[in-house]
Amino acid sequence: MSSNILTEEKMDPRIKRTRNLILDAFSDVLAEKGFQSISVQDITEKAGVNRTTFYLHFTDKYALLDFSVSQLFRQELEKRTLNTCHFSSENLRSLIITVAEFIAHSNAHCAHAEQQFEMLVETQVKKQVYDLLELWGEKAERSPEDARTTAVAASWAIYGLALEWSHDKQHPAVETFADRISPLINAILGMVQPAW
Repeated sequence: MSSNILTEEKMDPRIKRTRNLILDAFSDVLAEKGFQSISVQDITEKAGVNRTTFYLHFTDKYALLDFSVSQLFRQELEKRTLNTCHFSSENLRSLIITVAEFIAHSNAHCAHAEQQFEMLVETQVKKQVYDLLELWGEKAERSPEDARTTAVAASWAIYGLALEWSHDKQHPAVETFADRISPLINAILGMVQPAW
Protein backbone atom coordinates (compact mmCIF):
# COMPACT_ATOMS: atom_id res chain seq x y z
CA MET A 1 0.00 0.00 0.00
CA SER A 2 1.23 3.48 -0.76
CA SER A 3 2.51 5.21 2.35
CA ASN A 4 0.72 8.45 1.44
CA ILE A 5 -2.73 6.85 1.61
CA LEU A 6 -4.58 8.11 4.64
CA THR A 7 -6.45 5.80 6.95
CA GLU A 8 -10.20 5.64 6.44
CA GLU A 9 -11.05 7.23 9.81
CA LYS A 10 -8.86 10.33 9.34
CA MET A 11 -9.65 10.93 5.71
CA ASP A 12 -11.37 14.13 4.58
CA PRO A 13 -14.69 13.27 2.84
CA ARG A 14 -13.54 14.95 -0.40
CA ILE A 15 -10.35 12.90 -0.44
CA LYS A 16 -12.34 9.73 0.26
CA ARG A 17 -14.74 10.58 -2.58
CA THR A 18 -11.87 11.12 -5.02
CA ARG A 19 -10.15 7.92 -3.96
CA ASN A 20 -13.40 6.00 -4.45
CA LEU A 21 -13.78 7.52 -7.93
CA ILE A 22 -10.30 6.25 -8.77
CA LEU A 23 -11.02 2.80 -7.32
CA ASP A 24 -14.33 2.50 -9.20
CA ALA A 25 -12.75 3.62 -12.46
CA PHE A 26 -9.90 1.16 -11.97
CA SER A 27 -12.36 -1.69 -11.42
CA ASP A 28 -14.26 -0.79 -14.60
CA VAL A 29 -11.14 -0.44 -16.75
CA LEU A 30 -9.65 -3.63 -15.30
CA ALA A 31 -12.72 -5.61 -16.37
CA GLU A 32 -12.52 -4.12 -19.87
CA LYS A 33 -8.80 -4.23 -20.65
CA GLY A 34 -6.86 -6.40 -18.24
CA PHE A 35 -4.20 -5.14 -15.89
CA GLN A 36 -1.18 -4.99 -18.25
CA SER A 37 -3.08 -2.91 -20.81
CA ILE A 38 -4.29 -0.32 -18.29
CA SER A 39 -2.53 3.01 -18.08
CA VAL A 40 -2.88 5.69 -15.43
CA GLN A 41 -4.36 7.83 -18.22
CA ASP A 42 -7.15 5.26 -18.73
CA ILE A 43 -7.99 5.34 -15.04
CA THR A 44 -7.93 9.12 -14.69
CA GLU A 45 -10.09 9.63 -17.78
CA LYS A 46 -12.67 7.16 -16.50
CA ALA A 47 -12.59 8.70 -13.00
CA GLY A 48 -12.74 12.27 -14.28
CA VAL A 49 -9.63 13.34 -12.35
CA ASN A 50 -6.22 14.54 -13.49
CA ARG A 51 -2.96 12.63 -13.21
CA THR A 52 -1.68 14.83 -10.40
CA THR A 53 -4.72 13.91 -8.33
CA PHE A 54 -4.13 10.23 -9.06
CA TYR A 55 -0.51 10.48 -7.88
CA LEU A 56 -1.59 12.17 -4.65
CA HIS A 57 -3.40 8.92 -3.83
CA PHE A 58 -1.26 6.21 -5.45
CA THR A 59 2.33 5.99 -6.66
CA ASP A 60 1.37 3.93 -9.74
CA LYS A 61 -1.15 1.38 -11.02
CA TYR A 62 0.57 -1.37 -9.02
CA ALA A 63 0.03 0.50 -5.75
CA LEU A 64 -3.59 1.05 -6.80
CA LEU A 65 -4.06 -2.66 -7.53
CA ASP A 66 -2.42 -3.62 -4.24
CA PHE A 67 -4.65 -1.22 -2.30
CA SER A 68 -7.76 -2.26 -4.20
CA VAL A 69 -7.23 -5.99 -3.60
CA SER A 70 -6.38 -5.36 0.05
CA GLN A 71 -9.55 -3.33 0.62
CA LEU A 72 -11.81 -5.73 -1.26
CA PHE A 73 -10.55 -8.79 0.60
CA ARG A 74 -10.67 -6.99 3.95
CA GLN A 75 -14.31 -6.10 3.22
CA GLU A 76 -15.09 -9.77 2.55
CA LEU A 77 -13.54 -10.77 5.89
CA GLU A 78 -15.43 -8.00 7.69
CA LYS A 79 -18.72 -8.91 5.99
CA ARG A 80 -18.41 -12.38 7.50
CA THR A 81 -17.05 -10.92 10.80
CA LEU A 82 -14.05 -13.23 10.53
CA ASN A 83 -11.76 -10.39 11.58
CA THR A 84 -13.41 -10.16 15.02
CA CYS A 85 -14.01 -13.79 15.92
CA HIS A 86 -12.01 -16.68 17.36
CA PHE A 87 -11.05 -20.01 15.87
CA SER A 88 -13.81 -22.55 15.34
CA SER A 89 -14.38 -25.19 12.70
CA GLU A 90 -17.23 -23.12 11.26
CA ASN A 91 -15.11 -19.95 11.14
CA LEU A 92 -12.29 -21.86 9.43
CA ARG A 93 -14.77 -23.23 6.88
CA SER A 94 -16.10 -19.70 6.30
CA LEU A 95 -12.54 -18.40 5.80
CA ILE A 96 -11.82 -21.10 3.21
CA ILE A 97 -15.03 -20.26 1.34
CA THR A 98 -14.18 -16.54 1.47
CA VAL A 99 -10.72 -17.12 -0.01
CA ALA A 100 -11.98 -19.47 -2.75
CA GLU A 101 -14.82 -17.16 -3.78
CA PHE A 102 -12.53 -14.11 -3.75
CA ILE A 103 -9.94 -15.79 -5.98
CA ALA A 104 -12.59 -17.06 -8.39
CA HIS A 105 -14.21 -13.60 -8.56
CA SER A 106 -10.84 -11.86 -9.04
CA ASN A 107 -9.89 -14.17 -11.89
CA ALA A 108 -13.28 -13.72 -13.56
CA HIS A 109 -13.22 -9.93 -13.06
CA CYS A 110 -9.92 -9.48 -14.87
CA ALA A 111 -10.57 -9.77 -18.62
CA HIS A 112 -7.21 -11.44 -19.24
CA ALA A 113 -5.58 -13.69 -16.66
CA GLU A 114 -2.16 -12.17 -16.00
CA GLN A 115 0.58 -13.54 -13.83
CA GLN A 116 1.42 -10.15 -12.30
CA PHE A 117 -2.22 -9.54 -11.37
CA GLU A 118 -2.53 -13.00 -9.81
CA MET A 119 0.70 -12.48 -7.86
CA LEU A 120 -0.57 -9.24 -6.33
CA VAL A 121 -3.86 -10.91 -5.41
CA GLU A 122 -1.94 -13.80 -3.90
CA THR A 123 0.29 -11.54 -1.83
CA GLN A 124 -2.59 -9.58 -0.33
CA VAL A 125 -4.87 -12.55 0.33
CA LYS A 126 -2.13 -14.68 1.91
CA LYS A 127 -1.02 -11.78 4.11
CA GLN A 128 -4.50 -11.11 5.45
CA VAL A 129 -5.24 -14.81 5.94
CA TYR A 130 -1.91 -15.14 7.76
CA ASP A 131 -2.74 -12.17 10.02
CA LEU A 132 -6.14 -13.61 10.84
CA LEU A 133 -4.83 -17.12 11.55
CA GLU A 134 -2.04 -15.73 13.70
CA LEU A 135 -4.61 -13.74 15.68
CA TRP A 136 -6.74 -16.88 16.13
CA GLY A 137 -3.65 -18.74 17.35
CA GLU A 138 -2.85 -16.00 19.85
CA LYS A 139 -6.46 -15.98 21.10
CA ALA A 140 -6.14 -19.75 21.57
CA GLU A 141 -3.11 -18.98 23.80
CA ARG A 142 -0.55 -20.54 21.49
CA SER A 143 3.02 -19.38 21.77
CA PRO A 144 3.88 -16.55 19.33
CA GLU A 145 6.26 -18.88 17.46
CA ASP A 146 3.63 -21.60 17.09
CA ALA A 147 0.97 -19.07 16.06
CA ARG A 148 3.29 -17.64 13.36
CA THR A 149 4.48 -21.00 12.03
CA THR A 150 1.05 -22.55 11.73
CA ALA A 151 -0.38 -19.32 10.28
CA VAL A 152 2.26 -19.36 7.52
CA ALA A 153 1.67 -23.01 6.65
CA ALA A 154 -2.12 -22.76 6.75
CA SER A 155 -2.34 -19.48 4.82
CA TRP A 156 -0.22 -20.93 1.99
CA ALA A 157 -2.25 -24.15 2.01
CA ILE A 158 -5.60 -22.36 1.95
CA TYR A 159 -4.53 -20.03 -0.84
CA GLY A 160 -2.90 -22.73 -2.96
CA LEU A 161 -5.80 -25.14 -2.67
CA ALA A 162 -8.35 -22.38 -3.36
CA LEU A 163 -6.38 -21.25 -6.42
CA GLU A 164 -6.26 -24.82 -7.71
CA TRP A 165 -10.02 -25.15 -7.08
CA SER A 166 -10.71 -21.91 -9.00
CA HIS A 167 -8.69 -23.07 -12.02
CA ASP A 168 -10.48 -26.42 -12.23
CA LYS A 169 -13.23 -25.99 -14.83
CA GLN A 170 -15.29 -28.75 -13.21
CA HIS A 171 -14.71 -27.80 -9.60
CA PRO A 172 -17.21 -28.84 -6.96
CA ALA A 173 -19.38 -26.30 -5.15
CA VAL A 174 -17.34 -24.04 -2.89
CA GLU A 175 -19.04 -25.49 0.20
CA THR A 176 -18.03 -29.02 -0.84
CA PHE A 177 -14.48 -27.82 -1.45
CA ALA A 178 -14.37 -26.19 2.01
CA ASP A 179 -15.71 -29.33 3.68
CA ARG A 180 -13.05 -31.39 1.89
CA ILE A 181 -10.02 -29.30 2.89
CA SER A 182 -11.12 -28.06 6.34
CA PRO A 183 -9.79 -31.17 8.14
CA LEU A 184 -6.40 -30.73 6.46
CA ILE A 185 -6.15 -27.05 7.42
CA ASN A 186 -7.39 -27.82 10.92
CA ALA A 187 -4.62 -30.42 11.24
CA ILE A 188 -2.02 -27.86 10.14
CA LEU A 189 -3.33 -25.35 12.68
CA GLY A 190 -3.52 -27.97 15.41
CA MET A 191 -6.19 -26.00 17.22
CA VAL A 192 -9.28 -27.24 18.97
CA GLN A 193 -12.58 -25.43 19.00
CA PRO A 194 -13.28 -23.54 22.23
CA ALA A 195 -15.79 -25.30 24.49
CA TRP A 196 -18.00 -22.24 24.79
